[in-house]
Amino acid sequence: MGDDAVLYALDEQGVATVTMNQPDTRNALSAEMLDGLIVAFERAREDAAARCVVLASSHERTFSSGANLGGFAGEVPLVERHFASERFVALFKLIGELGKPTVVAAGGHVLAGALGIALACDLIVASDEASFGTPEINVGTFPFMIMALIYRNVGRKKANELLLLGDRWSAHDALAAGIVNRVVPAAELETAVREWAVKLAGKSPVIMRLGKEAMRRQLDMPLDEALDYLRAQLTLAMSTEDIVEGVSAFFEKREPQWKGR
Repeated sequence: MGDDAVLYALDEQGVATVTMNQPDTRNALSAEMLDGLIVAFERAREDAAARCVVLASSHERTFSSGANLGGFAGEVPLVERHFASERFVALFKLIGELGKPTVVAAGGHVLAGALGIALACDLIVASDEASFGTPEINVGTFPFMIMALIYRNVGRKKANELLLLGDRWSAHDALAAGIVNRVVPAAELETAVREWAVKLAGKSPVIMRLGKEAMRRQLDMPLDEALDYLRAQLTLAMSTEDIVEGVSAFFEKREPQWKGR
């Protein structure tokens, strides 16, 4: 990467790790941080060797503290603040359209805008020391930019509780609300994330891409439209070499050799 705000590393098993790396600010979502995340995810999207992306933090106790509050109080023209928020939109869309599975390693506090970034990803594995929250209401603002993602991941009443009270939830509270997929002891987080990332990286990249796009597209479709769309995607999937290889490997009791087409 061009700077150290966000690190990118790809291992031999196809797992790309994107690490937020500004511990002095608790990985506040500054323009620099958001730009770095966009560049890193774009790199993962274009890197054929990257089969799964892990989003992590170099801070021991905080995944990210959310947006840089100094920007709200600073002497910045309103129109510039409006344009700056486009970075969140671009990042959420980029992660959603990545075509590759994403796993969040939530080792610490996941707050405000950072919760939106985490929810934009596919899976979240949390340390039992992590916490989750949207504290914006406590400082006279509101989590507008991440609201749509929260309501697509959390039931309405629990989402209302999260947004309106501004309290932090423990990792187990977040698990019960459907925000995270798995909670593990802090010492086991890296191993648990690695286990899922390697498993995801071992799937057919072309079927994963088709499947993830279908997951995203059908989410807000009316049922009849969703069924028609998904039927077409199934037909498209059946045209790939990987689906033939996968079924053949199953019957031959061997590991599939994916061609990615």
